[in-house]
Amino acid sequence: MSYRLAALVGIILIMASLQDAFEVVLLPRRVERNFRFVHYFYRATWAVWSRMGAILRVGTARESFLGIYGPLSMVLLFACWGVGLITGFGFLQYALQVGASSGVTATLAHQMYMSGDAFFTLGAEVPTAQTLGSHLLIFVEAGIGFGFIGLMVGYLPVLYHHFSQRDLQLIQLDARAGSPPTAGTVLSRYGTEGNLHELNEWLREWEAWAAELIESHSSYPMLGFYRSQHEKQSWLASLAIILDCCTIIVAGVDKMSPLQAGGTFAAARRMLIEIGRSLNVKPIPQPDGRLPKEKFEQLAALLVASGFEWKSGAEVEETMRLLRGTYEPMLQGLSSYLLLPLPAWLRDGEGVELDGRGSLAKRLMQRVD
Repeated sequence: MSYRLAALVGIILIMASLQDAFEVVLLPRRVERNFRFVHYFYRATWAVWSRMGAILRVGTARESFLGIYGPLSMVLLFACWGVGLITGFGFLQYALQVGASSGVTATLAHQMYMSGDAFFTLGAEVPTAQTLGSHLLIFVEAGIGFGFIGLMVGYLPVLYHHFSQRDLQLIQLDARAGSPPTAGTVLSRYGTEGNLHELNEWLREWEAWAAELIESHSSYPMLGFYRSQHEKQSWLASLAIILDCCTIIVAGVDKMSPLQAGGTFAAARRMLIEIGRSLNVKPIPQPDGRLPKEKFEQLAALLVASGFEWKSGAEVEETMRLLRGTYEPMLQGLSSYLLLPLPAWLRDGEGVELDGRGSLAKRLMQRVD
């Protein structure tokens, strides 16, 4: 390999690795450019991992296998950046030998070894650099390597902080709406108790949750691959339930201000779209979506029996269809891509819990999964 070509390859590898690491770790915003290493890395590795996971039967074993991917992908991504930097500096050291006064040159393989030694600041071997530029490059690589490793170590707690904040809200939803939760269950319980004010407060909490996730998941899209610790919970299913609840309130619930539901709906839908764009997922439209006509009628009957004043007529059904069309295609796209199942609007045979204390005691006595 010619020295000029080696220098060009080395500079490209170093700059590409540093730019990609900067955009992923330090830049607090979503990068619009699609031509990125991290984009192709996750596309390729998740395609392989998800295909292997799809072979497994739906259940604990499958969720455990898919749950490994998120943390493991970050380790592999760090390793790829490190290899890119070591290889780039190795090529540069090889190219700088052209100015060696003694005429003695090392092989490319030996320069790669010396680059790795300098990157990890091991000092296992005395440098054989023969030019001033080679000596300076060793110090530069050692500094970059030390800073890179420190940055990666400090980056992981940030990811786990955002992950734990996200899952804390999911646990609260499971405690209030059962497992697996549905929009019909949530609203019927609030309606039975007559706590419409508390329902608005509950939606306000989810609006804040969605706003926080817009920022974190746009900056760190790999969080979408981090699955919940509990098999029957997922951030995507919880988001779907919140959007469903807001759709019902805005479209069909009378004598209840739609202001808070509308705000929560807007924040949750924006979060959904931002995550879909960050992961480069395309929406998948479906004719009936997740609420065919017979299910819609069952849902309306459940809400009326729960104490809600429900608007009747084709206008309500049409409004709900239009609202669902703004988020359900992206829900389906992310569900298919991430292998995260979506919840139903209501469970089969779901009825009104007339005895609030008795039903609550029964749920609390159930075995925790």
